Amino acid sequence: MESSASIGVLIAFTAGLLSFLSPCVLPLVPSYITFITGLSLEDASKSRRMALIHASLFILGFTIIFMLLGAGATSLGFVVKSHRAWLARIGGALIIVFGLYLLGVLNIGAFGRERRVHLADKPVGYMGSVLVGIAFGAGWSPCIGPILGAILTFTASEADLQRGMGLLFAYSMGLAVPFIAAAFAVEWFLKVFSKFKKYLGYVQKVAGVLLIIVGILMVTNYFTILATALQALTPEFLRSRI
Repeated sequence: MESSASIGVLIAFTAGLLSFLSPCVLPLVPSYITFITGLSLEDASKSRRMALIHASLFILGFTIIFMLLGAGATSLGFVVKSHRAWLARIGGALIIVFGLYLLGVLNIGAFGRERRVHLADKPVGYMGSVLVGIAFGAGWSPCIGPILGAILTFTASEADLQRGMGLLFAYSMGLAVPFIAAAFAVEWFLKVFSKFKKYLGYVQKVAGVLLIIVGILMVTNYFTILATALQALTPEFLRSRI
C-alpha cells in the first residue's frame, strides 16, 4: 500500500537522522571529515569542493552496505512470507527491545560491545573514501546498531525487495544529508555541535521512544490500520501523485 510505504520511508529517514545525531556518531563527524579528506578542519572549510567529493564517496560506501543488508533482510522475509503476520509480531517485539535498550531500561551486553571497523590509515584516493564508508557501514556501535537493526527487522517483515531497498536507502539518506551539510560547512557544524552536544542523551531517548512506538504498531497490526486511515485523509490530488 502506497501510504504504508510512505510512512515506512519517513520512519527510516528519521531513524537515519537520529543515528547521525546519536552520541556514537555526531561527536566523531569532524574526525571522519578530516580522515576521509586528509585535510585539517581549517583546510576542509576552505576546500569545500574536495570535502564534498570525499563526503559523497564516504556516503556511497555506507549506503552500499546498508542496502545490501536490506536485500538480505528482505530475502529472509521472502523465506518466511507465509508466516508474515507472525514475523511482523516477532519483529515488532524485537524493535521494542531495541527501543527499551536505547532508553536505558534494558542493559544488553551484546548491544553495547564495540564492533566498528577501525582503519589505522585511510586507503589513498577517492576509492579510499568509499572503503572508509563501507567500514563505517559494517560497524555496529552501541547507538547505531539497535536503530539499524530495527529498520532491518521492519524490512524483513515487509518481504518486498523494492520496498526493503527503498527503506535502507531512506535510512542512508537520513545519515547522509546532515553529513553532507557538515562537510560543506565545517565551521558552522562545529558551532552548532558545541551548543547541541548537551542534548545528545535526549536524542537517544527520542530514538528509543520512536522504536517502541513502531514496535507496538507492528505487534498490534495498527501500522497497516494507521496507513489506511492516513490514506483516507489524504486529498485525492495528492494520492494520485504518491
